[in-house]
Amino acid sequence: MISKDRENAMADNYFGHTDTGRVRNNNEDTFIARNIGRSNTVLAAVIDGVGGYNGGEVAAAIAHDVFIEHLQTLPSEPLSTMADAFRIASRKITEKKAGDTDLDSMACVATMALADIDNNRFYYAHVGDTRLYLLRDGSLVKISKDHSFVGFLEDSGRLTEDAAMNHPKRNEINKALGFTQQIDTDESFIETGESPFLPGDLLLLCSDGLTDMVDRNGILGILNQDLTLQQKATALIAAANNNGGNDNVTVVLVENNKARQQPQATMPVSNQQKASASSTIKDAEDATIAQQFQSKKSKNMSNNRSNALTIVLGLLCLLFLGTTVWLFMKQQGGGKAALPLTDTTQKLRNDNEVKLQDAIDAFKGDTLVLVDTAFKQPVILSDTLHIDQDTLYIKAKGNFVLQPDTAYRGPGLSFGPESRVIVLENIKFNGFAVAINKQDNALSLRNVQFNNCRLPVQGSYILPSDKNISVDFPLISQHTEQTVKTKSTTKPNGSR
Repeated sequence: MISKDRENAMADNYFGHTDTGRVRNNNEDTFIARNIGRSNTVLAAVIDGVGGYNGGEVAAAIAHDVFIEHLQTLPSEPLSTMADAFRIASRKITEKKAGDTDLDSMACVATMALADIDNNRFYYAHVGDTRLYLLRDGSLVKISKDHSFVGFLEDSGRLTEDAAMNHPKRNEINKALGFTQQIDTDESFIETGESPFLPGDLLLLCSDGLTDMVDRNGILGILNQDLTLQQKATALIAAANNNGGNDNVTVVLVENNKARQQPQATMPVSNQQKASASSTIKDAEDATIAQQFQSKKSKNMSNNRSNALTIVLGLLCLLFLGTTVWLFMKQQGGGKAALPLTDTTQKLRNDNEVKLQDAIDAFKGDTLVLVDTAFKQPVILSDTLHIDQDTLYIKAKGNFVLQPDTAYRGPGLSFGPESRVIVLENIKFNGFAVAINKQDNALSLRNVQFNNCRLPVQGSYILPSDKNISVDFPLISQHTEQTVKTKSTTKPNGSR
């Protein structure tokens, strides 16, 4: 269990608080808000446990202790030190799971910030769907990115904030500490960054218990009020609870409370004198320009008459030439118009593949569900199925199979260059030479089978010509379990 001394932390320039909410009976959140060393540097973190009544709290507590242990003083390399703390916490959570089968599904998500007040800078590390915001001059900027499918849709503008808050998959995450060893091999697994932290700036770290209940405008309205940090944090948590309080709510605020500098731009005395003198000179220049314009105007009128005659003669010549060419071609063709060429090699597609392609083309949402009752037999493809949407999640229910016609050797699925994120779930590909042909697209597979396919996935990349290119092509890693887990909403009732 999380001890009570972690439920509140405050000073002149930081405050943290966590609340169970209105629905849960336990709190899987924890946080850090404290000065480190003797410097004016604040370590802040919000940690949200995943994995049920016991597991979430245990994972969050492990990460909490690791973060404090590895950031006792301001490090010389803040970002690498913070990332190392995340990796160590992930390993310790994994080790704890290995020794206790009751905790085998536990993990946690976390956002950490290191605010160096003296040097007006902050650093951050982040994994999951906890969030980091920066308030500056009355504007709220979301710094971290949600590591989830719905979060990606919202961050990229494909889903409105209101739609994301009410999306049925809003609590599904694809990154967490203690969930996969990819954190040790993939440098992009942990999101890190740094930014100026100016006098008057305010950092907000929070769990999704706040952002699922209170939208950006609601958060901004509270942060912009003339309140203490404690009053702002209390008001944010109260707003989440008043809107339902479906999850634990945790808020940490860090302020650069140094006096703001208000520079005023004034014109130097020498420039003021120059401005007076230049006004007199400008009046004289304007008179000279007016005289020159009148002289040029009379010359241009004469030139314009000559130019107009030249243009008319030229148009007449072009008309005569065009008429001559038309008469000549008419005589050569016997007066018959040429018939348009027709494509006699177009493939005839069967009803099932036409229905499937039409369903893909007509779909306007983000998740297309295909049921085997609509496609009772394997869908036989005589041509490639094309996906051109920017973002699409195709989820099949039941036994959904794609296989090629006996004479077809092309790809089963192909993504257009406009497609950015494609997710396929529960689909079987049988007997394709190339099952999926992708370009510069992000492709995610969930429980997809490739049976007797020579190339399951074939990728092509469009690179600029005549330029020096430095790029790392990602290594595909296979997982025996899904990489998306749903955060538990279970209550203690004597059973898991």
